[in-house]
Order: sequence, then structure tokens, then C-alpha cells
Amino acid sequence: MGRFILRRLATFIPILLVIVTLTFFLVRLAPGGPFASERAVSEEALRQIEAHYNLDAPLWRQYVDYVAGLLRGDLGPSLKRPSRTVAEWIWIKFPVSLELGLYALIVAIGIGLPAGILAAWRPNTWTDYLPMSLSMGGICIPNFVLGPLLVLFFAVRLEWLPVALWETPSDKILPALTLGAMYAAYIARLTRTGLLDTLTQDFIRTARAKGLSEARVVLRHGLRGALQPVVAFLGPAAAGMLTGSFVVEDIFRVPGLGTEFINAALNRDYTMILGAVLVFAVLILVFNLVVDLIQAWLDPRLRHA
Repeated sequence: MGRFILRRLATFIPILLVIVTLTFFLVRLAPGGPFASERAVSEEALRQIEAHYNLDAPLWRQYVDYVAGLLRGDLGPSLKRPSRTVAEWIWIKFPVSLELGLYALIVAIGIGLPAGILAAWRPNTWTDYLPMSLSMGGICIPNFVLGPLLVLFFAVRLEWLPVALWETPSDKILPALTLGAMYAAYIARLTRTGLLDTLTQDFIRTARAKGLSEARVVLRHGLRGALQPVVAFLGPAAAGMLTGSFVVEDIFRVPGLGTEFINAALNRDYTMILGAVLVFAVLILVFNLVVDLIQAWLDPRLRHA
């Protein structure tokens, strides 16, 4: 297992290099620049600013210098807000996005897993049709539609929850529901499918023949095998919750890294864009590695392989 982890970590380096390279050149191919809107600045002052940030150097030279800085752990200064470095802005903003992603993950698992178990426990009954119909709706409605609908109903009509804040626990309910609803729907359907398949296996029939209660058969013996597809889905799902938080953070004005990334893209803040992309890329790779380890723990055959 240790060798497996080391091999996976070794593959992170070329993957991250490719991501950084593509992002570096793509953001510079976009029209405009970080100081294009500074109309009050003279051409001479603009040249001095660009020289200060090494933007007057050839593109290949800027790339080499940036990668060299990354190897030293330096993400560079923010071009539009130079009061702090990119690493400092990420250190301030990322915990908010991580907190939102964790709440959304709790919502997704807390709703999706029981709904899938309930649907598989009594298939082809109303306890199956109702959660599966709701899950289909959760899959079909994107979060940029669901978010305003939740705001309209719970914040404007009922006045139960605030529209857009990130201070008290009640402020975090609507963003977490908006971000986690779609993933809860997927988890519910995956849990139902996996559990129905597991309940037809021979070891389940053996457990029932021993006189175990149906609840114990389903929850203790059947659920562990049924969680395999759910765990496989949670890796990209967790990454999707963080990257998908861009839209949710913008809707609810959450001061996280997603909002910072959108502002950086609009302002052509090259270093901030690269820093945010790098953070999310590392998280995606780490989540996928954790999922592989959990799958190996659940299935002894994968550990042997």
C-alpha cells in the first residue's frame, strides 16, 4: 500500500505541470490584460508596471520564471491586489470554500444515502418511487437554477433564512443545500442500484437463512458491498463540490476561493488564476487517491491487486 501511494504521488508532478502549462498559456491568449483597464495610467507608467511584474519579458521566459517560482513554493504576487501574495489570498479564501464543500458533502451523504437505502429496501413501492423521483429532479435542476429558487422560497417568501451572508450557521444552509442537492441525487440512485445488486448475492441469502433480521442483513451485510459505487463517485463528487462552488459562491456572495477565482478571471489577474487552479487540481488528485484507498479497504480483492 505504501508503494502504491508513492507511485500515485509521483504521478501528481507531471499532471500538475501539464495543468499549470495549459492554464498559463490559455489565460494569456485571452484578450486584454491585468492593467488594460487602467486608463488613468500613462504608457510609460504602464511599461514600468509590466516590467515590475515581468510581463514585458517573452512569454516563454515568463513561463520558465513562474515554474521556477512554483518549485520554490512561490505563487507570486496578485497583479490586481498586490497588498498580499497569491498564497496569502488563498490562505484567507480557501477555508471558506472548503467549509462550504464539507457542508455540501454532509448534505449529499446525509440525504442521498438514506434515500437510496429506503428505495432499495422496498423496491417498486412508494418508498422507492418517491425518493427516486425526487432524485431525478435533483439531477435535472442545475445549481444556478436551484439556488435562486431556494432563495425565493425560503428567504423571500417565508423569510426563514438570510439571502446572502456567511457569518452564522443559518447563513450556510441554503448554499450547502444548493451545492449538495445534485450530488445527493446521484448518491441516492447509486446506493439503490448497488444495494439491489448486493442483496441478490449468495452471502446475503446465507445471512437470511441464519435468521438475521432484515435490517441487520441490509445495513450490516449488504450496505458495505453496495457502497463501492458510492465511494467511487465521491472522489470526483467532492472535487466537483469545490469547483462547482464558483456558481454557488457567486449566487450567495460567499467570500471563498471560487468568488476570488471569478474576480481574478474578470480582471485578468494571471497569478491569482494560476494559484486557484493549482489548488483545485491538487485537491482533485488527493480526493481521487483517498477514494482509491477507501475502496481498497472496503474490497479485499482490490487490496490484493
